[in-house]
Amino acid sequence: MEVLDHGEGAVNLDRLNGSGVLLFNHDVNRVLGKVLRAWVENGRGYAEVEFDTDGDAEKIFGKVASGTLKTTSVRYTVDTWETVKAGAATADGRFAGPCEIARRWTPLEVSIVSVPADATVGVGRSEETVPDLSLYERQIQININRMGGSQ
Repeated sequence: MEVLDHGEGAVNLDRLNGSGVLLFNHDVNRVLGKVLRAWVENGRGYAEVEFDTDGDAEKIFGKVASGTLKTTSVRYTVDTWETVKAGAATADGRFAGPCEIARRWTPLEVSIVSVPADATVGVGRSEETVPDLSLYERQIQININRMGGSQ
């Protein structure tokens, strides 16, 4: 299991805040708008975005506004990994293994996505609206999404 640490100093937001874009399904040829600001608050990443006014962006915005598309994703690079073996915990006690934790990472873009790797994040989400999925259910869904299969 892969975990993106959102603790103090873990996320480098310089790129998103300097020149971040909003894409559709991580497609660099489908730019929908720009990131106005990105930040981490209470251990969660947030981004305020602005949609462009061209036809493609307006079409996707319409699907977001209607609730058809409601999930987001980020493409990122990882500078520092921590490997946690099965039965072990991280030094800070926040994560239990087995897992790989991105301790220092950089989001490259924000995407509106039709099929997210993590269904617990999305447009207008807050802790109160996160689906109640167990850790294992989320990992199974991530694996299914990555393989392009279905249950």
